[in-house]
Amino acid sequence: MKNDRIHADKAPKPVGLYPHARKVGNLLFLSGVGPRIAGSDATDSGVPGLKLDNNGNQIEFDFEAQVHSVFKNVRLVLEEAGSSWDNLVDVTVFLTDMKRDFQTYNRIYAEYFKDNQPCRTTVAIDSLPTPIAIELKCIATI
Repeated sequence: MKNDRIHADKAPKPVGLYPHARKVGNLLFLSGVGPRIAGSDATDSGVPGLKLDNNGNQIEFDFEAQVHSVFKNVRLVLEEAGSSWDNLVDVTVFLTDMKRDFQTYNRIYAEYFKDNQPCRTTVAIDSLPTPIAIELKCIATI
């Protein structure tokens, strides 16, 4: 079975040694995708709706902006890999603050997925490798 690594030029660079996605047969497995803006540098957080002070403490936080951005980044990876939003079959969501963010996430998710309704799992976690509040792990068909 052919196994291809995908590096999406338009998406934010991975924060470690892994591809954005891998094609295996007619399936596409996305690595964890966060809301960082492609091309952002280390002088700011690179995360929409998030501003940090010089010590890395949050001074501004907009979770809705992060949700819209993570969906945009997932779409970029899907399209560069030859798939599409409508081909998503499974979405795993990682939230760093389930109590604060789940209702907002669920509302915005319903806007993006009213036609295509993939399986979904939402998991609360303590933290992510960068100062983001949401990350998605997805599987799609090609």
